[in-house]
Amino acid sequence: MSPSGAVYARTRTRLLPRLNIAWPRRLEPYLYVLPAVIAIVFWIYRPLAQTFELSFYEWNLLPTAPKVWVGLQNYSRIFSLPDMGVALRNTFVYMLGLLPLSVLLPMAIAIVTDNIGKRARTIYRALVFLPMMMAPVVVAVIWRWILHPTNGIVNLVLEGLFSLEPVRFFSDGNLAIWAIIFITGWKLTGLSTLVFSAALTNISREYLEAASIDGASRWQIVRYILIPLLSPTILFMTMLSLLLASQWTFAYINVLTQGGPLGSTTNIYYLLWNYGFQSFAIGWSSAAAMLMFVGFGVLALVFLRLSSRLAFYDN
Repeated sequence: MSPSGAVYARTRTRLLPRLNIAWPRRLEPYLYVLPAVIAIVFWIYRPLAQTFELSFYEWNLLPTAPKVWVGLQNYSRIFSLPDMGVALRNTFVYMLGLLPLSVLLPMAIAIVTDNIGKRARTIYRALVFLPMMMAPVVVAVIWRWILHPTNGIVNLVLEGLFSLEPVRFFSDGNLAIWAIIFITGWKLTGLSTLVFSAALTNISREYLEAASIDGASRWQIVRYILIPLLSPTILFMTMLSLLLASQWTFAYINVLTQGGPLGSTTNIYYLLWNYGFQSFAIGWSSAAAMLMFVGFGVLALVFLRLSSRLAFYDN
């Protein structure tokens, strides 16, 4: 063997064990995330692809019924349905109506109670989070009893103290949607308060102490220190409220109003469920779902861009 060949053989012999050891180490991180990736693909992207496919067919969900290709007709029909316009308008009302109860009020509660003792803080957080642990159907049934027009405690108090006529919270078209918003916000306040409280614990107390030494008032500390440092959490909770408002209110609509009276409480999620499992128009439901996916996807992208520009991080 020539000298150059001997050198190549020795080099190859030294490198092969290293390569054999390096490849498994490089693959090891991907193996840890592989189960999560498989679950996401199977439970999220696979149904999404199936929904996109069904949006081009007319089908009633029966296994024996054929799927009829209709192309883009489902999408064109969706825009011409009067229920879709009402549902979109109500969805917009839900999105804006939940913001004070899921962002502003929890942030105020978290700031006001930030200086209480550790033991009292633990008790208060448990009490605030308690509604979030209750099932939505149970919450809906409890509030249906509380707001009942004849036997509900709210109407009994209004009648006894102010001699008012019974208020029909769920059968009045002007009040029903606000009753749903209030119940949903009441349940979400605990979760949002805990999120803001956790964000406050990550803020360095040195900023607050320095501001107090310089003579800053409590309002000035909140306005110029706490709120800017809470801006990432504020944007995050605002994005969640806007994107998930229809999903969070679905259970209460289904139990308390069924979209009524006269469609005054329906939203895009309830309309999708109605098309798919009440009318069995799976093509309409799938087309509406895809339009909603695109619309909320654009909204999420806008908020991500805003977060990178408006959020203030303590480096």
